[in-house]
Amino acid sequence: MKILLKHLKQYKISILLVFISLFIGAMCDLSLPDYTAKIVDVGIRQNGIEDNVFEKIKEDDLKTIELFLSKEEKEKILENYELDGTYNLKKIDKETRKEISKILLTPEITIKMIEGESGKAILKSMNLETKEEFYKILKSNDKKEIIEKIEEKYNEIDDKLKMQIGIEYVKGVYQNVNMDIAKTQNNYIKISGLKMIALSLLSAITIIIVSYLSSRISARFGSSVRREVVEKVMSFGNKEMKEIGTASLITRSTNDINRIQMTLTMSLRIAAFAPIMGIGALLKVINNPLNFILIIGISLILILVIVLFTVVIPKFKILQSLIDRVNLVFRETLSGLPVIRAFANEKHEEERFDEANKNLKKVNLFVNRIMSVMMPTMNLIMNFICILIVYIGAKRIDLGTVQIGTLMAFIQYTMQIIISFLMISMMSIMIPRAIVSIKRIAEVLDKDPMIKEPVVIDEIGEKFKGNIEFKDVYFRYHDADEDILENISFKASPGTTTAIIGGTGSGKSTLINLIPRFFDVTGGEILIDGINVNKLDLYTLRENIGYVPQKGILFKGTIKENIAFGKKRIDKKKVEEAARISQSEEFINEKKNKYDEVISQGGTNVSGGQKQRLSIARAIYKNPCIYIFDDSFSALDFKTDKNLRHELKSVTKDSTVIIVAQRISTVLNADQIIVLDEGKIVGIGKHEELMKNCEIYKEIALSQVTEEELNGK
Repeated sequence: MKILLKHLKQYKISILLVFISLFIGAMCDLSLPDYTAKIVDVGIRQNGIEDNVFEKIKEDDLKTIELFLSKEEKEKILENYELDGTYNLKKIDKETRKEISKILLTPEITIKMIEGESGKAILKSMNLETKEEFYKILKSNDKKEIIEKIEEKYNEIDDKLKMQIGIEYVKGVYQNVNMDIAKTQNNYIKISGLKMIALSLLSAITIIIVSYLSSRISARFGSSVRREVVEKVMSFGNKEMKEIGTASLITRSTNDINRIQMTLTMSLRIAAFAPIMGIGALLKVINNPLNFILIIGISLILILVIVLFTVVIPKFKILQSLIDRVNLVFRETLSGLPVIRAFANEKHEEERFDEANKNLKKVNLFVNRIMSVMMPTMNLIMNFICILIVYIGAKRIDLGTVQIGTLMAFIQYTMQIIISFLMISMMSIMIPRAIVSIKRIAEVLDKDPMIKEPVVIDEIGEKFKGNIEFKDVYFRYHDADEDILENISFKASPGTTTAIIGGTGSGKSTLINLIPRFFDVTGGEILIDGINVNKLDLYTLRENIGYVPQKGILFKGTIKENIAFGKKRIDKKKVEEAARISQSEEFINEKKNKYDEVISQGGTNVSGGQKQRLSIARAIYKNPCIYIFDDSFSALDFKTDKNLRHELKSVTKDSTVIIVAQRISTVLNADQIIVLDEGKIVGIGKHEELMKNCEIYKEIALSQVTEEELNGK
């Protein structure tokens, strides 16, 4: 997770904007069900009348209400109304309105009930015969007892139902003052509808902002992590590459980073939004009499999610390893295609890939089948809860304890809560997979390369001269039991050519790979201009070495870009000179676009010899003080080899040249020849000296040409 936080720090303002937008969007979405309920309950059923506080009332109607009120309550009502033919409500604040509402509610309910169809039954319960008798008692001084009875009786009624009855009374009051209730209703519905549209638009804007910012953050995050992974891999030696594997590194820098990127996008959009929405909706319905249904639904969802995750999560790590395996097999097949065809082994390779592919398919199918159960089951739970709410809610509506709009809003809030849980469940599937990918990326980034930059860097004067000295050098691969090189000591000076020859597996390539620190010695030291290479800055060291590998490697781009590899500014004359010396000029001029001819990926549109010559041209263009040729002339014919070495003398006369070769003809004229056998120097000197005193060198020489030919040369 440190990787995630490290790379996300730079986007903290954008992330903050995402959270603010999500919060605003969630608040908008949470407000919509309330407005739906209000349109149904207030706009349609209550004709737009929001509470039981009347705006206008006739003097006679107000006097009837006053019969139920105490002296203090009368004063409170009268101080907030002004008489102008009718009593009109003054401008009051919310708290005052609530007070007036509470005072008026009991009188309004009582009058409405007494005047209605149930009036006789209510009067009978109070041992009264007529309405007149009831009002007569209220006008007398004995009204306290009857008011207490009324309050006791109506305390059993649901608060919302009480308010409905109070509003029904207000409707009658408005009719008495000839107020246009239809206009009030239309205005209320229109205003509520416009507010809903505004909230919906605001919600849509926040979604666009969140989508844009989350996509931008995740794309930049992916790019940043991918760049860091590549930079880290560039510092890896053979040990690290072997431990992780090339195919796995490709998977990690593509599939794993893409998975993290996708999870980050979804997390910013959903993981933050779902809890806000879920908690907000839960708070809206926490006091609803139907909330026990919600508890049942959430419990069922939690059980489902826990069961699924227990089964599926352990498979995620296996899944990534199997993707690595498929990539490895496919990569090997592509790189070895000519050999596979040459040995007519296509069937075997198809079977090998098929096995890796089937293993991946099995785990993928298992995970997908288990997860496919999730959505239908969630839908089933959602539909079951909806049916339960409608069934129980209908009974409550019939009893008058729940309003239709309230039930509609409750259904919407319930769906919001369940969808929030569903979103969190989806993220709970994605996040464990992303965590596996994060760990795999962390494994690469936390890998400590064997080849490290020195803590203290020694500087080499103004310029490298190229004096190389091996002093009692030993080398052993990290996983080997024996030394590959033992007690290697020699010197190579500027203006000289040192050739290294020996049998297969004698350690020739390993020896020269120690100079640019592709490996580090395990004993002894290598000095350049008297300074240990381990104390030199890696960039400076390698910048002064022209290295030509055994296998010529070209990159996608033009011929001139490959020769001037890595240089932003290309000197055309230097490119042409390098091509001439490396004997590449002839075949380049035969190309349609000459130096602008595009080399395909891996150099598949040039021959092995042409590839090697371009690799040599690349080293020449660099003009270093040390040239290292690792059997770089093996693909060249004898004539080209001879011409190339002759031309090389003009550019390498002040440089140190080290050549690894198999051909005796390549090393004959070297200033010193080092003969290796099983990692040890068994001979060192010029050709003539070695022919006399080094049996192994003599055997190699005579295996290629006769003694007469050697003497002739």
